[in-house]
This record gives sequence, structure tokens and C-alpha cells, in this order.
Amino acid sequence: MPTAPFEQNIIALVWDCDKTLISSYMQEPLFRRYGVDGAQFWREVNALREYYGRSGVHVNPDTSYLNHVLTYVKQGLFKGLSNKLLREFGNELVFYPGLPEFFGNIRQLVENDPKYKAFDIKLEHYVVSTGFAETIRGSAIAPFVDGIFGCEFIETPALPGFVGADGNAGKTSAAPAEGEISQVACALDNTSKTRYLFEINKGSNKYPDDIDVNSTIARGDRRVPFENMLYIADGPSDVPAFSILNYNGGQTFAVYPKGDKQAFRQVDKLRRDGRVQMFGEADYTEGSQSWLWLTEKVTSIADRIVRSKQAAIKNSVSAPPGHLT
Repeated sequence: MPTAPFEQNIIALVWDCDKTLISSYMQEPLFRRYGVDGAQFWREVNALREYYGRSGVHVNPDTSYLNHVLTYVKQGLFKGLSNKLLREFGNELVFYPGLPEFFGNIRQLVENDPKYKAFDIKLEHYVVSTGFAETIRGSAIAPFVDGIFGCEFIETPALPGFVGADGNAGKTSAAPAEGEISQVACALDNTSKTRYLFEINKGSNKYPDDIDVNSTIARGDRRVPFENMLYIADGPSDVPAFSILNYNGGQTFAVYPKGDKQAFRQVDKLRRDGRVQMFGEADYTEGSQSWLWLTEKVTSIADRIVRSKQAAIKNSVSAPPGHLT
């Protein structure tokens, strides 16, 4: 009888970043560093679709900002911008109250509980963002997360001929040199975020050489079942990810900045439309509404895993022999 590849004892919290973990946009340190008017940059980005449309070229409105960043690099407005600099900008990100401590505390809440420890139940955090992966990697949240998925840049492109006739040039050619960013390596939009939910679900993020995200894997064989997953974000742009979790039995939660009526109405509409199950202020300090809801859902998932494991043990054994009467 084949052995199941995974115990399905992992709980995953999957987080958006901008307006979910931080109150602003992670590009702001970039604008400050180079003295660029951020509002003007975003006005230009919002106009790119119409601008290129005049030539019959369609651009993705969610990721076109990445190419505009490269345009600023080429024009000298972001001269010398590198992955190292993007990572350093992470030091300037200001997180909402309770972060990053909440990440470690909720993990300990699960992993230090003897009831959950008996079944080796673990909790993992992931950040899935349309922002810069390197900036998140350089932030205070990075030591607490198990995976970061975001937009990335190439500094030194591979030139024609870098692969030899034997196809093994990757082992012999020099590693790419560091320098100014020049190409987009990975671009996430609001829909492609769902890909990474499936990577976490199937385990291809942990075993990329063995599992492809498009591989067919029975639900009972996946590393993190969707019903063990929570997705936390701030707005309509995360509807595709919310939908995947809602449809597959996961948990969805939206946050809004304290006192922001417009943002409150937005997340309340998401709840009324069935896009999210609950919402709360972007405050993760102990005792806050968001802290209470998230910890309650995580422990209820852990309890369900315990019940399932206990039932499996009970069903796997027969009744002991007894004296005949």
C-alpha cells in the first residue's frame, strides 16, 4: 500500500503585503531615495494602458509599473537601482501594530501546545505580493516567513551563447554579475497570485524538483489542504485569491486601516458580497479583533486536524480480544 506523501498537518497563513502588513506602498522608500514624486509616477503608470493602446499594444495594468521602473532606470532617474538596494529599502517599511511579533506568537500558540505537538502540527507564513520580493526579504517580517512570492528583477541578462552544445553551460559559466536592474524576472498580478496558493497547497514550493504546480495530485495527497489555509489581504484586487480559498473550504479575512471610513466600506462590501468571511482593523496586537479572529480560526483548524488524526488512529485498530461469556 503506497504511503501518503504528506501528513497534512501544516496550517498556512498567506498574506498580501501593501495595506495588509504595512500602511503604505513598499515603493515609497524607492521614491524617497531618488527624490521622485511617487504620485506622478503612479499617474504615469495608470496612463500606460491608454498610451500604449494607441499603438495597438495591450499592457497588463497590474504589472506595467515594473517596466516603468526600468524606464526610470534607463533614463537615469533610478540610476544604479539594484536588487541589493531594493532589499535595503525593506528596512524602511513600517508595519502595522503587532507586527512582526504576531507572526512568531501565533506560530508558538500552535507549536507549543502539547495537544497539537502530539501530532506535529506546524504553522507557516507566506507573503504573496505584486510588490518587490527583494524589499520584503529585507524587511522586519522576513525572518518570520516560510516563503516570499513577489516581483523580481534581473541585473545582468544571460547573453546569447551562454548555453553550450552539451546543455551544461549553466554549471560552467560564471554567475550573473551584480549591477543595475535591467529586466523583469518575475511579475505577479492579482490573478497570478492564485498560482502560489496552489504551490503552497501541492507542496511544489518546498519540492520544486519533484512537484510541478500543474501536476495532478489527489487532494488527500497535497501538503497543505486549502481548508488548512487562511488568506489575509485588504481589497478587491485580492478577489481571485479570496475566491480560491472560499471555494475550497479555506478562510478569508480582510483588513482596513483604523479610522479609514472608505476602506471600511470597501471591506464591508467584500463581506456582504461573500468575497471574505470576516474583516477587522489592521491591528495585530493581542486582544484586537484581528488577533482574536485569526487565532480562533487557526486553533479551530488545529483542533480539526487533531480530531481527524485521532479518528484515523481509532479506525486503524480492531477491538482487543476478550473473555467469552
